[in-house]
Amino acid sequence: METITLPYWAFIVLLVFAGVMVLDRILLPSMRWYLKRRVNRVIKEINTRLDIEIRPIQFTRRQALIDQLVFDDKVIDAIKLYADEKNMPHAVAQAKAHKYASEIIPAFNAYIYFRIGYWLAKKMARLVYRVRVGFYDKNKISESDINASVVFVMNHRSNMDYVLVSFLVAEKTTLSYAVGEWAKIWPLQTLIKSMGAFFVRRNSGNPLYRKVLERYVNMSTRAGVCQAVFLEGGLTRDGTLREPRLGFLDYMLRDYHPHNDRDIVFIPVGINYDRVLEDRSLIRRLNKSAEKRSGWFVIKTTIGFIFKNALLSRKNRWRRFGYASVNFGEPVSAKQYCEERKLDFSVLDKEERFGCIDSLAGTLMEKIAQVVPVVPVALMAEVLLKSKQEWKSELALKTQCVERIEQLRTAGAPIDISSSALESVLGSALHALIGRVLIDEKDNLYRVKETELDLMQYYANSIVHWQT
Repeated sequence: METITLPYWAFIVLLVFAGVMVLDRILLPSMRWYLKRRVNRVIKEINTRLDIEIRPIQFTRRQALIDQLVFDDKVIDAIKLYADEKNMPHAVAQAKAHKYASEIIPAFNAYIYFRIGYWLAKKMARLVYRVRVGFYDKNKISESDINASVVFVMNHRSNMDYVLVSFLVAEKTTLSYAVGEWAKIWPLQTLIKSMGAFFVRRNSGNPLYRKVLERYVNMSTRAGVCQAVFLEGGLTRDGTLREPRLGFLDYMLRDYHPHNDRDIVFIPVGINYDRVLEDRSLIRRLNKSAEKRSGWFVIKTTIGFIFKNALLSRKNRWRRFGYASVNFGEPVSAKQYCEERKLDFSVLDKEERFGCIDSLAGTLMEKIAQVVPVVPVALMAEVLLKSKQEWKSELALKTQCVERIEQLRTAGAPIDISSSALESVLGSALHALIGRVLIDEKDNLYRVKETELDLMQYYANSIVHWQT
């Protein structure tokens, strides 16, 4: 009997390979089965309480969706055209399309969405704000066709909009957002994709990229995935509602056949805050001559802001940033809209189609404006600005706010402030502005600080569309 001697390095290599085989053949399949079983249990539990169930496409393997998108007939035509225009091999153009598809398509994970994302969104929203939600008609939303593609169309005031609306509709459905390139940083990118969001290169002029994005939006809409779209295309910088961008609506509707396809139900959502976290940054962008801030400055300022508020929390001096209010409006059915106007977007040429989509976008923006909440700080800012540079007492300011509230209620504006709490709520709004040093105080009289006129106007502009 011969003894075989192996060098130590060969023995270690064999041990490593043996360990890898044990993991691959025994432990990993068991782990995958265990995790899949937990995920399926969560999905089954969630689907029993959602008004709109998670769609099958959201469980489809991501690679299969990428292949489906890259080999879509219209994407293939776009690849050929792009390759000819750029004088490049077809395989290179196809690789670019595959890269774009991989970048866009989310990696939805129901377990992460509901067990982690929902919990984080809820905790964060309630930590920072007093959250209020209202419905134009709650039953109309619940009674919408469960097979329809539901699209929440919203105004865009803050990046907190994503967090706020996701947690508020989590009992009804899952949401798929379009997020900008700001979110493409590790590990945020992985978390956001697992939450069902898809990345969009804003203002990209690349025709191949735009075609891949268009076909993905069309594919997910036809599959019934619930989506959230900011019609304004970006954050408001001066506080007013911006003109709608038509791209996403066009992607959804250009191949829409009202007589055969599933309905698309647009639900207007109005969002407003007593304090927008990015308010000063947004106002600063209005000044084109302002020097661009470096990434380091943004990180340093953000960390400083969090640290300061954490210290206040430890000293029991932390106060939430007032109200964050969300109102859901009356749903608009694309099928009904087309039938009433005898419209079929799929047969219209580009110019005529965009004209009709512009009309629909205008209707949706009007409905969003009607449900944008009137919050206390916006009211107080409006009253203070009307007083110009006159000194006003707290009582005089509150009296003017009450008169303005009556005017707004008569006009049909959504105000969720009870009469019994009105005085304390308006007092809190005034003291919040004092705490931020946005108004001057002298002998218990108040007026807007001259250097903060732009910021006060920003908040007053959130309800400027109700001026008569």
